[in-house]
Amino acid sequence: MTIRISSEPFDPLDEIRAHQDRIGAGMRRIGATAMFVGSMRDFNEGEQIDTMSLEHYPEMAEKHLEKIAEETVSRWNLEDVLIVHRVGELAPGDPIVLVAVWSAHRAHAFEAARSIMEDLKSSAPFWKKEKAASGERWVTNNTPGRSEEFSR
Repeated sequence: MTIRISSEPFDPLDEIRAHQDRIGAGMRRIGATAMFVGSMRDFNEGEQIDTMSLEHYPEMAEKHLEKIAEETVSRWNLEDVLIVHRVGELAPGDPIVLVAVWSAHRAHAFEAARSIMEDLKSSAPFWKKEKAASGERWVTNNTPGRSEEFSR
């Protein structure tokens, strides 16, 4: 299990490859890898967003991510978990978060990855401040985690 909070940009696929190299021979018992990459959009609430600053309380955020990962491993039959989360200044298109899980079976991998992301979005101690032509604003609402929750 690896948890990392970074102020440096990261390449999600490089992170996956490096993590799988660390798993090594253990990859033989893994039948499914599910990953989610969340990236910064250039719009929110009908407005174009130029940049975003992502802040956190380091000790609290790291402990929360560790707790999410541990609970997820105990709930689903997982071989490994990787969470990488950016903080600091971001531009549209930059990866913000990578969640990857490895399991013998796809059902566990899909459900675990979604569970981690939903917990991250709803309760992890990260705060977003968007910068647009109209000024700066703190993001107070997250987008829905399921397609049926979007209004049409």
